[in-house]
Amino acid sequence: MAQSWLIVGLGNPGPRYETTRHNVGQMVVDELAARRSETFRTHKTNARTVETWLRPGGDKLVLAKPNSFMNVSGGPVAALANFYSVEPRHTVVVHDELDIPFDTIKLKIGGGHGGHNGVRDVAKALGTPDFPRVRIGIGRPPGRQETSDWVLDPFGSVERKTLPILVSDAADAVEQLIAEGLVAAQQKHHAPRG
Repeated sequence: MAQSWLIVGLGNPGPRYETTRHNVGQMVVDELAARRSETFRTHKTNARTVETWLRPGGDKLVLAKPNSFMNVSGGPVAALANFYSVEPRHTVVVHDELDIPFDTIKLKIGGGHGGHNGVRDVAKALGTPDFPRVRIGIGRPPGRQETSDWVLDPFGSVERKTLPILVSDAADAVEQLIAEGLVAAQQKHHAPRG
């Protein structure tokens, strides 16, 4: 039986942040929409959404990008989950992860927020940390650069060469998570990339 899934790409709103490391989650939901030739529309839950399907006749996907800033993502995510009657276990949050090297994808359900304020706020708003996450490695800043500056900087020139492949692979990971479950997606995407 077809089910509904909410896929949320975390990030910050506006052109200033579009190409920053913190917005890689939104880049992934953009890729998922582009694969289906869909365009985001304004939704009353303070987000932009696309309603589509994993594949024709399959599970319904609601792709979403909150219009709020990263640290207060929870309100729009909870409002979307409520509006579409999607449980936390079917609410996939796609986000950047400092503690994972760049060009690496990790998937998990539940656990801590690892200092990620957007994930922390979503867990608080949903009332549980038990939702699937597709974590896209951006690595730690070099030298003494502040973490807050690092995540709000655009990807570097070397990273930008690999970024389209990373975003595409993360979109594949979302689709596989929904179609085949967490373990199958982990087995494929946690392997060394080559």
